[in-house]
Amino acid sequence: MQAWLGETLGRSFEVTAIGKFTGGQSNPTYRVDTDDGPMVLRRKPFGNLLPSAHAIEREYRLIGALHPTPVPVAKPIALCEHSDVIGAPFYLMEMVEGRTFWNGALPDCDGTERRAIYRGMIETLASLHAVDPHDVGLGDYGAPGNYFARQVGRWTKQYRASQTEEIPEVERLIEWLPATVPAQERVSIIHGDFRIDNMIHAPDRPAIRAIIDWELSTLGDPLADFAYLAMNWAMPHGERGAQLGGLDLRRLGIPTLEEVTAQYCSLTGRTSIPDLNWYFAYNLFRLVGIIQGIRKRALDGNASNANAVATGSRIVPLAKEACAFAERAKV
Repeated sequence: MQAWLGETLGRSFEVTAIGKFTGGQSNPTYRVDTDDGPMVLRRKPFGNLLPSAHAIEREYRLIGALHPTPVPVAKPIALCEHSDVIGAPFYLMEMVEGRTFWNGALPDCDGTERRAIYRGMIETLASLHAVDPHDVGLGDYGAPGNYFARQVGRWTKQYRASQTEEIPEVERLIEWLPATVPAQERVSIIHGDFRIDNMIHAPDRPAIRAIIDWELSTLGDPLADFAYLAMNWAMPHGERGAQLGGLDLRRLGIPTLEEVTAQYCSLTGRTSIPDLNWYFAYNLFRLVGIIQGIRKRALDGNASNANAVATGSRIVPLAKEACAFAERAKV
């Protein structure tokens, strides 16, 4: 890689250390230390991959398009689209230093900072949705038509391609979701996995320095991102994770779902947000599809994360929770 990097960038480099980041289940991500400073490398996983999954070339194109905009992303450095250098396609981007919050309750922050962090996330999400895809060369970044209909079809195919057993709740969702898809009113660039641990915050203030992990990004309904973030208020809080359900938000200084909804509507010119239960059911179904892929890779011996087998155990509980949201949906 050292020789390729020097040839690609037109100057010599010495790679002094490479270390894999912990966390994450999709594209393996590494810190690459060089005599010119640290970089981040994202590569496709090892082994056989599902069709359309792990398209790191798309990620690289996206961050290159967004970097000149107000949306905070890491600066792209170089893309390698063949496997000759490290065994798989990969790209390099700048190393953005800062804080990653793994616990949505933000136990190491005070109430004032917690509120600022969450309000900053909504502002950042609105800024992403305000970018005109055509203005940044991403007019063809997603297929036309109803985003949710496409996504339900996609994740059904992905689930089938990695299915290891029959789960009745998943089968019910596969039948119910396409029959109840809501109408789409807007199109924007969407992140696809917008949550607190996919942000790098400045070390000394609430500002977001970079949104990371753009693997699921596309053109689609911006409500997909908002509903995915909003689901954290509806899911029970655990020792680790972004979920906030059951916490005393007022005491913690964290905005309520009603408050962040009003903020997002104000920033995006909406008058309201529709009933979110359908979107929550869809999001959990998509998560089931993602985790089923992780489980299959673990069984095949190609998982990126050592906790992949344990992650696979979440599939049935998530499918049951998705069905519970579906039963409450006003469709």
